[in-house]
Amino acid sequence: MLSAWAGALVPVFSDTSVSGTGHLELPPGTGYVLAANHTSFFDPVLLIGTLHRLGLRPAVLATAGLWRVPLLGRALTREGYVPVHRGSRRAPDALREAADALAAGRGVLIYPEGGLPRYRASHDRPPGRLKSGVVRLALSTGVPVIPVGHAGARRVSSGSHAKQLVGWATAPVRRPRVHVHIGPALRLDTAEHPLDDLESALAQAWASAVHALEDTPGTNGRRLPERH
Repeated sequence: MLSAWAGALVPVFSDTSVSGTGHLELPPGTGYVLAANHTSFFDPVLLIGTLHRLGLRPAVLATAGLWRVPLLGRALTREGYVPVHRGSRRAPDALREAADALAAGRGVLIYPEGGLPRYRASHDRPPGRLKSGVVRLALSTGVPVIPVGHAGARRVSSGSHAKQLVGWATAPVRRPRVHVHIGPALRLDTAEHPLDDLESALAQAWASAVHALEDTPGTNGRRLPERH
């Protein structure tokens, strides 16, 4: 249900296009990790909604605090999302639950930067240093990792709390352009420098998204299909 809601909201708050969808074509029953850059509070709606419209329903690793929100916590559990208890003894539980989802042939969406950037401007910046959890997960399960770069989400929501509220309120009128680029899958279990390789691949996916926004609309990607 959450993914369906996100799929409905993406075209309301943004004019989103996507490229590289061919890299999502994996053999049926193959578990995979989607590693995405994290720039704003619009990211979860953007990526979950975009993937929903592409026919994908990955489990999502999200901060455990969301499970304390009335009704939302139960919805997250029903969707098979995984709580991340950062800085606690329960932190390793997230990778174990993610590994279970991968073993069942499901995709898992992770933000390997581990948090939002601190700057307040609406422009995009390259992804920062990645945490090692996504690499440890890929190495322990042997699944492919697909880098997902996006640009433009901060045009929907960024800055101070007041500016973010204004951004959300006006986005349906402004419908800022956003682009999502899906890069080729990586096999980190055979890489000599897996973390460096993933950082480079995610940076390249992000750069492709930025370039798509800079070019004429519609030339480097396609508009999202109607909701499934």
